[in-house]
Amino acid sequence: MNKNDFARTPPMGWNSYDYYDTTVNEAQVRANAAFMAEHLREYGWEYVVVDIQWYAQKPGTRRQEFQYIPFSHLEMDEYSRLLPDPERFPSSAGGAGFGPLAEYVHSLGLKFGIHIMRGIPRLSAHLHGKIKGCAVTANEIADPTMICGWNSDMYGVRNRPEGQAYYDSLMELYAQWGVDYIKCDDICNLAMLPHKPYAARHEVEMIAKAIEKCGREIVLSLSPGPALLEQAGHYGKYANMWRITGDFWDDWSALKEMFWRCELWQDHVSPGCYPDCDMLPMGYVGKGFGQERKTNFTLEEQRTMMTLWCIFGAPLMLGAEMTLLEDDPETMSLLTNREVLGMLPPQCRPRQVVRDEDKAAWVAYNASEDRCYLAVFCLSDGGAQVQISRREVQQALEDVGMPGQLVLWGTELWCGETVEDRFDGDSLTFPLTAHGCKVYALSHTKDEQP
Repeated sequence: MNKNDFARTPPMGWNSYDYYDTTVNEAQVRANAAFMAEHLREYGWEYVVVDIQWYAQKPGTRRQEFQYIPFSHLEMDEYSRLLPDPERFPSSAGGAGFGPLAEYVHSLGLKFGIHIMRGIPRLSAHLHGKIKGCAVTANEIADPTMICGWNSDMYGVRNRPEGQAYYDSLMELYAQWGVDYIKCDDICNLAMLPHKPYAARHEVEMIAKAIEKCGREIVLSLSPGPALLEQAGHYGKYANMWRITGDFWDDWSALKEMFWRCELWQDHVSPGCYPDCDMLPMGYVGKGFGQERKTNFTLEEQRTMMTLWCIFGAPLMLGAEMTLLEDDPETMSLLTNREVLGMLPPQCRPRQVVRDEDKAAWVAYNASEDRCYLAVFCLSDGGAQVQISRREVQQALEDVGMPGQLVLWGTELWCGETVEDRFDGDSLTFPLTAHGCKVYALSHTKDEQP
């Protein structure tokens, strides 16, 4: 299997974290999956991902003190592998694991994913738990120097054959359950080890090898960020996605900063390999954190976010409680715009044209469909007449393979207005609202063939 075939386009789906934090249960996952199947699947949304601590008992019950209750009781099998908490996921009882829930998600025509922490449970190491397929016990492959600074569940895994056997057994189990997507946390950039932030690179390789051995196509997503630019080749070789930011929330300053992050990573988008801008905090979020709210992003800011993620070619993982979107046509309109989503495929190569404190512009060219795109963003806190250079736009499009000359005629993808030759000499002017954007599908003239 070639891992780049697991996700030929950026994965699109839903993740439970932004709304539920650690507390999501089976009924809530099923309800969100049903909504996705009915309302969003036809637009490309397909992954349903259960985020952190699905194996912990009573998570979230001491949220005023701890996000993750220290050394809480974890469900685990005889081979040191974590299992879903049966109180929250009743179909997992009797050793069924996530198999029944994955089967339900698959029955809707969707795909099923889970979050895992890097490593092996500390509890298993302390109890000298067994590892499937070898005589060595958990304490011998656990590395207590490779801990997570914000979660006490796991030790790192030593780089030795028995450590690989442990990860092999994990992916064997997940394949049996029917898992299609794994978000592995505390692995992309280790905050506890500032002088060795990629000290877990061997665990990335072990997980990737275990996925290859398990016989099932499983997308591998690495968290948290910011990813290390100098490790771009390694991420791309072993993973499908890697976070280029820390946790992203509904704050304009974080969204504005994402333009800089995307600029750094724009040359590393390819089929099966996607720098990840993190989840989309849209609709209602925050209930598991004790602060349920409608996103703080304005409609214009949400359009800016969706436009940047799509023209850059980032994965789209929705953080909203989807069952509440039925009464939220504004958010649904953002998630179901086929023309904007059409910029996602990695054949649509992105390039930033310009970025400063007040504005940014991006282009993309899809050679397979011979389509050009231009997105212009107002980054200032007031509306502006944003000017960009025709020469710079033309050069950026040539850099990503567009033949011929740009012709400024086309359609704005959010509102449907047409644009026709707004260039005044070498400059192009767009009236934009604060934090807003315009994105166009444009025409070009082809080079004459000899």
